[in-house]
Amino acid sequence: MCGKQDLEELPHQALQPGSPLVAQQPGPFTGQKWELTLECFPPLPPAFGEPQLISKPSAAAGGNLLPSFHPRSLYQYQYSLAVQLQHTSTPSPWGAWLQAEALIRLQQLWRDPGGEELLQLQIHDLKAQHQPEEQRSQDSSRGSPVEIALSPEAQAELQQPVFISWSSGKVKAFYGNEAENILISNLKRGITSLFQLQPHAGTTVEEDASGSCQVTYTMSNHSITKTKDLLSCSKPKSGFTSMNKIFGVEWQPSSRSQYVVRDSLLQSVLAEESHVVAPALRSRSGIKISSRQQLQLVSPAVPGLAEVSGQSFEDVLAGTGARPQPLGTASLPFRRVCTHCPSLRAFLKAFDRQRVRTDTSRVATAWQFQRFIQMLRSAKKRDVLQLLRRAPEEARPFLVEAAVATQSVASLAALSEFLDFSQEPKSLLEKFLYAAAFSPRPSGELLQLVLDKLDGKQLAPEIWETGVVAVGSLVGKLCQQKLCGLQVVERGVETILRGLRGAQEEPRVVISLLALGNARLPETIPTLLEHAEGGPTAVTTAATSALQRFPAPHISSKVKQVMRRIFHQKRKSYDKTCRLAAAEILLDNHPLPMDVINILLATTEMETEVATFLLLKVQNSLRDHHHLARKILKDIMADPRINNYNFFSKVGISSSFSAPLAVTQDLTSTFGLDLLFVEGGFLRKSVSDFSLLSHGQRLCAAQVTFEAQGMELMMGENLSEGEEEPELRAGMAATFFDVQLRPIVFFQGYTDLMGKVLLSSAEPTSVVRGNLLLMDHHQVIPLQSGLQVTVRLQGGLGLDISADMDVSIWEQELKTSVSARGSLAMDFQAELDSPLLQASLRSQTEVETSIHFDTKLRFSSSPVLMCLQLREEQVPYREVFSVSQSAGSRSSTARRGRRGAVPGREFALHQTNSRVCNLLLAAEKE
Repeated sequence: MCGKQDLEELPHQALQPGSPLVAQQPGPFTGQKWELTLECFPPLPPAFGEPQLISKPSAAAGGNLLPSFHPRSLYQYQYSLAVQLQHTSTPSPWGAWLQAEALIRLQQLWRDPGGEELLQLQIHDLKAQHQPEEQRSQDSSRGSPVEIALSPEAQAELQQPVFISWSSGKVKAFYGNEAENILISNLKRGITSLFQLQPHAGTTVEEDASGSCQVTYTMSNHSITKTKDLLSCSKPKSGFTSMNKIFGVEWQPSSRSQYVVRDSLLQSVLAEESHVVAPALRSRSGIKISSRQQLQLVSPAVPGLAEVSGQSFEDVLAGTGARPQPLGTASLPFRRVCTHCPSLRAFLKAFDRQRVRTDTSRVATAWQFQRFIQMLRSAKKRDVLQLLRRAPEEARPFLVEAAVATQSVASLAALSEFLDFSQEPKSLLEKFLYAAAFSPRPSGELLQLVLDKLDGKQLAPEIWETGVVAVGSLVGKLCQQKLCGLQVVERGVETILRGLRGAQEEPRVVISLLALGNARLPETIPTLLEHAEGGPTAVTTAATSALQRFPAPHISSKVKQVMRRIFHQKRKSYDKTCRLAAAEILLDNHPLPMDVINILLATTEMETEVATFLLLKVQNSLRDHHHLARKILKDIMADPRINNYNFFSKVGISSSFSAPLAVTQDLTSTFGLDLLFVEGGFLRKSVSDFSLLSHGQRLCAAQVTFEAQGMELMMGENLSEGEEEPELRAGMAATFFDVQLRPIVFFQGYTDLMGKVLLSSAEPTSVVRGNLLLMDHHQVIPLQSGLQVTVRLQGGLGLDISADMDVSIWEQELKTSVSARGSLAMDFQAELDSPLLQASLRSQTEVETSIHFDTKLRFSSSPVLMCLQLREEQVPYREVFSVSQSAGSRSSTARRGRRGAVPGREFALHQTNSRVCNLLLAAEKE
C-alpha cells in the first residue's frame, strides 16, 4: 500500500485541522476525501539486523566472573541504544526508530572494607538520530538519518554525573539530582541497569529501570546470561484496565542480557528486550516495541580522579560537591502533556454550533462518545455541570453516559448535583443507572453515588429495580478488582440483602435475587439456595438463574445436592423450567457420572417436550469442545444401554442448539437457541444467546429470554396431572455483557392481554439503547533502557437492541423478534517517551453491524409449524494506522488505511427449519 490513497477523514482527534498533513476541513464524516502520500517502511536500521553477539572465549579460558573497579582509574565504555516501534498489521514493517551513541565514563570514588563501592557514572558526547516519515523516498529506501538536536539545557543535564552504590555486581542505590528532567533521569537509570549483574547462576529478584523483577542467571566461561521475567515486575501502580480480559490488552514481553567479564573487569554488555502489545479482540492490530542496548569497554583504564575521603557513605557523597539525593532505581512514570487533545472549555465556548449525535448504531456517535470522555477526564466540575445543564433534552442521556464512563472526581460530583431522582425523567435516571452497571472498571466513588441516589427515596418501581441490579453489577466488578473490603461495597451488599429480607411482593424478591446474580459473591450462595428450593416458581427461576452465573469452582457439592432435589422433585413439585435449570447447573459444572445417568433416566418419565429439550441439551454439550462435561458425557454415551433409540427418539418440537457465527485467531462468537414448548405446541420459553470466547474467557455478550405461560389454557388444552394452573403472562429478560437487566412484562392476566392486543402501538420494546465504554486500558511499560512506552486502548460501543412479542389469537400465531444494531470504535496506541524522541503509533478500527433474529409459530397446524430466521446485514469496517514523531523542533505524521465490507448473510440453522420457513413465508405472501 505505497503511494497515494484517498481516505475519509477519521472522526477522531488523530486528524487535527491545522496540522501539517491535514487540510482544513469540516467536522467528522462530512464526506470529504483525504489524499495522503504513503510510503512503504524501509529496511530496519543496522542496529536491528542480526544480533551482534559478543564473541565468547574458549571453554579453556576460565577466569573470575566477580567484577570490580579499581580506585584512581577511569573506565570508558562505548554505549549504543536502538529502539523501534512498529505496526505488526501492515504488510511491511512500518513505525518509528531511534538510535543513540555516547561515551560512558565510570570510576570508583570510594570503597568500604566490606566491599561496597561508590561509583560515579557520567554521559559524554551523546548523539542521536531518527528517520522522519517525510525523509523516506518513493522507492522505499532509507534516506540519510536526521540528527536530533538537543537543547543546551538537556545537554547540561545529561552530563551531570550520577552515583551508584555497587557491591559484587549489584546496584544497591542510585543517587542524582532530584530536580532533573524525569526522562533524562530515567535514561541514566537505564544505563545504570547495565551494571546490575550476578557472578553465579541462580534465580533472584533485582530492581532496575524495569522495576523489581525476577531474573535468572546462567554461566558459561566468561559469559553471564541474564533472563528477566518482565511479567513478574512490580512497580508503582500507574494504569488501569477493563475487568474483562476479552476487552483488555495482550502483552508478550521478553528480556535477555549477556555480560562478558574477564579478569574481574566488565568487558561488554548486550541487553535486548521486546514487547508485543495488542488488543485481545484483535491481535493483528498489535504494536511491537524492540529495545537494544550495548556497552563495550573502549580501552584499558586510564588515570582518573583520586578517591574521596570519608568515614561513611553519606560523608563521601557530601564530599563530591554535587550534593546528590537518593533516587529510586526503578524508572519514574512520565505523563506526556497532550497539546492537541479536545478541551471541554473550548467546546462550551462553541456549544451553540456543536451537535451531539444520538444515533447509537452509527460509528460516528461511538467516536464522539470517546472524544467526550477525553474532554471530561480533564474538565472541572463547574464545566461538566454547565455542559449537562445547557444540553438539549435529547442529548442529555448521551452526556450522562459519557460522564459516568469518565469516572473522574469532577464528573461524578457534577452528576451528583445534576441528577434529581425525585424530578428527572425516568428514562434519564435509568440511563445513568445502566451506564454505571456497564462500567468496565467501576470505582468505589461510582457505587457510592448510586447508593446515595437510591437511599431513602420514594422511587418509581422501574427506577428502584434498575438501581438494585446496577448495585449488584458494581459490587461484583469491585470485588473482581479485590476491593470487596471497601466500606461502600459492604454497604452495597447489605442494601441488596436488606431489600431481599424486607420484600413483601414477589417482584421485589426476584429483582434482589437477580442483583445477587450480578454480584456473584460466594457468600450469598446459601441465600440463593434457600430461595431456589423453597420459593414459588418465579423466585425459584430467579435464584437458579443467579446460580447459573457462578463459575464452576463455586458450584459445590452442597449446591449440587439442592439442584438434585429440585430436578428430581424430592420435597415438592417444581415448574418444568425450574427443573431444567437445575439439570443445566448439574450438567455444566463437572458433573458426576451418576448425575448424568440419573438425568438421562429421568427423561423416560418426563413430558415429551421437556425430555426432547433436555436430551438435545446433552447432545449439544457433546459437540461443544469447550464444555466442562464433554469427556464424562462422551464416556457415558459409549454405553449402548444409554445411547440408544429408546432414549433419543423423542418426537417433540422443542429444540436446543448452538453453533459458531464467526471464528478468528483471537475470538470465537457463537449463537445459541433454546426453544421449550408445552405439549399443546405453545412456546413456553425461548433463549437467544450470543457469546464470545477469547483467550480462555467466555462472555455472554447478549442473551434475550422470552417466557409465556398459560397460553395453552386459552386454547382449551388440559393441564398435566398434578400441575397447578399457571397465570396467563408473558415477559422478557435480557443480559448484556454479563449484566442482567430488570425483566420486562408484556402482559399479566387475561384483561391485560386484551388491552395490549387492542391498544398495541406495534412498536418493538427497547431492551437497551445507549453508549458503553467497553475497553479502557492504560499501561506504562518502563523499558530497561530507561525509556518509557505508554499503551492505551479505548473502545466505545453504541448499542440499540429491541425486541417484540406478538400473539395473534385470531390467526393462532406467535411471533418474536430481536434486532441488534451496533457500532464499535476502537483506538489503540503506543507512545514512546524519551529525552531524544517522542513517537506515537496508533491503529483505529471502526465497524457497524446489525443482526436480526425472528421466530414465527403457527398453532392452527398440526403439528405446530415453527420458522427461525437469523440474518446479519452487511458489515462495513475501516482501519487507519498512523505514525507520529517529534524530535526537537521537528514533527511528522504519516497514515495508511484500508476499508472493506463483509457481505450480509442469512444463517441456515438446519434443514427442517428451512423447509418450514419456505412453507410459512410462502403462505404469508399469498
